[in-house]
Amino acid sequence: MTKKELAIANHDKKFNCAQAVACAFAKEVGVDEKTLFQATEGFGLGMGGTEATCGALSGAVMLAGFKNSDGKLDDPGTKADTYKLSKEMVARFQEKTGSTVCKELKGIETGKVLCSCPDCIRCGVEVVEEVLGL
Repeated sequence: MTKKELAIANHDKKFNCAQAVACAFAKEVGVDEKTLFQATEGFGLGMGGTEATCGALSGAVMLAGFKNSDGKLDDPGTKADTYKLSKEMVARFQEKTGSTVCKELKGIETGKVLCSCPDCIRCGVEVVEEVLGL
């Protein structure tokens, strides 16, 4: 099963978009699926139900931290690199979907869907694979 297929299967099991993307890469980032599921739960419906940043993108960006952070609580040294990776992920996601905002992607105000949730999930997986190499 590909990561895209796994992420869609997660969404079909009622995972939100952030959970669907993040949990598809649990093994690759060395974090158990339940922890990723819990950590991304608040990112659904465009970050906390505000229809803002797409959950699929939020889940993808969360993975950048797990993949790249040095985890040094006393002297963090990887933030700038992680921000760079995250910024690249955001840019690629926007290029693929036309927006990073949930309500714009879903066409809530315009009636024109730019990218469905399943397609946003697929794009979220793509940017993780492309930028993080997972």
